[in-house]
Amino acid sequence: MKVTLKDYKNDVKPDWCAGCGDFSVLAGINRAVVNLGIKPENVVISAGIGCSGKISGYTRAYGVQGLHGRSLPVAQGIKLANQDLTVFAMGGDGDGYAIGIGHAVHAMKRNVNMTYVVMDNQLYALTKGQMSPKSDEGLITTTTLEGVMEKPLSAMKIALSCEVTFLAQAFTGDMKEMMQIFEEAVNHDGFSLVNVFSPCKTYNYKNTPAWYKEHLTKLSDIEGYDNTNKLEAYRVLEEHNDLVTGVIYKNEKKPHYEDTLRNYKRDEPIAHQNLEFSEELFNSLCDEFR
Repeated sequence: MKVTLKDYKNDVKPDWCAGCGDFSVLAGINRAVVNLGIKPENVVISAGIGCSGKISGYTRAYGVQGLHGRSLPVAQGIKLANQDLTVFAMGGDGDGYAIGIGHAVHAMKRNVNMTYVVMDNQLYALTKGQMSPKSDEGLITTTTLEGVMEKPLSAMKIALSCEVTFLAQAFTGDMKEMMQIFEEAVNHDGFSLVNVFSPCKTYNYKNTPAWYKEHLTKLSDIEGYDNTNKLEAYRVLEEHNDLVTGVIYKNEKKPHYEDTLRNYKRDEPIAHQNLEFSEELFNSLCDEFR
């Protein structure tokens, strides 16, 4: 039976603010998995806290809403337990690049086959507009009344340094490109990080949809850009102040974590493997996660 958007729609009405970019992220994720023919019962969304964390409750796919910054450990565990599932971890720039940055760094290095989507509105919105690691220098927020004094964190350059195997950015004002990026991220055999510029119309007066349309550059418009060249990816990010959309970098050669785990059968859910957790196996698993 063909999968449709109706299969993913539930009766819970999102309570995001009118005009929030997260509406587009939800629609883009749903459209991407429908286009790929993936049924809701084969999708799991692990989310944290904040506006982004609510997304798991607005779809008929399986969802987990856990602790602030902790969506990635849960998502990785789910994927390792059942390779048949399409697993998303969802977060915001505060959720993912502040309290969750440690988990993000190791998830990228580890390369579990899953997709991490960060809804980047450049502040903490659910708790009334405080500065985040991605807030622009000079931005006035409820915790920086004289303007942010720090430069924003370059999460994209950090991701490249952590050997991420799929790195992309999208903009909620360009649904077509965002949906294509989500599809490519899901199809990538390894860990995918998609940072989505998702404007907050309630608290962020600077980084508006109009501002993004003026300042963003599509990588597809940069003649000869090679997204398999990491040094070129660094250069373009530096030249454009990270304000680019498209697939920044991809590496199809790095083995993912599932293939490096000892005593792990990738083609069979852990629940069906009848593993005997001997002391040797237990110690080997502990070694992998240290």
